[in-house]
Amino acid sequence: MLTKSVSRSFAVVVLLCALISFLKFNHCRGNDFTSPDNYVHACYTDIPALFSERGLDTNIFPYASKTNSIEYPPVIGIGNWLISFLISTDSSYKAFFDINAVIIILLFLISALLVRRIKPEYSYLFPAAPAVIASLLINWDIWAVVAALLAIYYFDQSKYEQSAIALGISIATKFFPVVLLLPIAVIFYRSGQVKQLYKYILTCSLFWSSINLPIALLYFDGWWRFFKLNLERGEDFGSIWYALSLLDFPLPNTNLIYIILSVILFVLFTKFLLQLKKTPTLAQVALFVVVIFTTFSKVYSPQYILWLTPLAVIALQSSKQQISFWFWQATEIIYHLAIWQYLALYAGVEFGLPAGGYALATLLRVVGVSSFSYQLLRDLAVKSTAK
Repeated sequence: MLTKSVSRSFAVVVLLCALISFLKFNHCRGNDFTSPDNYVHACYTDIPALFSERGLDTNIFPYASKTNSIEYPPVIGIGNWLISFLISTDSSYKAFFDINAVIIILLFLISALLVRRIKPEYSYLFPAAPAVIASLLINWDIWAVVAALLAIYYFDQSKYEQSAIALGISIATKFFPVVLLLPIAVIFYRSGQVKQLYKYILTCSLFWSSINLPIALLYFDGWWRFFKLNLERGEDFGSIWYALSLLDFPLPNTNLIYIILSVILFVLFTKFLLQLKKTPTLAQVALFVVVIFTTFSKVYSPQYILWLTPLAVIALQSSKQQISFWFWQATEIIYHLAIWQYLALYAGVEFGLPAGGYALATLLRVVGVSSFSYQLLRDLAVKSTAK
């Protein structure tokens, strides 16, 4: 009876946090999501923007265009195409946003419940994190987050087939969960389950392919556009590289530097995992590959916090780590406010955050996530050697 009461109170907290998020975006919703007002009030969202810009308002198949297809993988693209058939011409932006908001809030609740199942003692940290609340309705990332969390949960329960299916769906929703295959491979290798690793990768690939291949075969250019934009993207908002350029320290060949640095860090992380005395769970180490990917990527979008925070919560090992957790979260909400005020100035409003201030907020966020990750890694190594 007590467990049911606690579960209900947790669900209420999650839904209240989601309501706060919806109210944050409601100003833009009542103002037709116009720019630069959406930056000034920090309520920009991709959802209504792509509704018309990618032809969803006319029910055009999202990958039919070679040059204007939706810049998301198929689960998000097809999902929103199907949603578009529910929208009438009256108040179409609001209706499309509202339906998506309901779906996102439900998936947010499921994500929070999965976090609670994996790490019950710290589960409130995820829905209550200010940057999570502020970013929930920016786009559709939570669609992929819930599948990735399900993959982690099943993996640590040794339900490998279910985990591989969930991860394949997550990668077909937002491609970068593919980085989770690195710690998965190391855990299988350390536990002497190499054949199981091959089976896992095959199952994951089959489910990813079953979603992607039909679209790729019929509309290759439209399907490939998502990957093409990411491959050709230069230094962009939120990245270390963009911040350095704003501070007059531009680096040449950032694409090459990004690849080399990422590979080096992934190799060092693999070495760290192999040197641990005890094989970690996926929940303990999934955060770090996502931190590497997002921190040194060519762009850092505010909604990435929806990935980092639940993975951080399930990686927590002691209450002492909450100090650095909240320091990092403080840097994230500072960054969240900074990017919108910088974009407001960028869009031509009279007041906003100058480039130098935005660059410093970007680098402060990197300090926050790096210091938190360092403490987790250090404590994990100590715990692994303890008798």
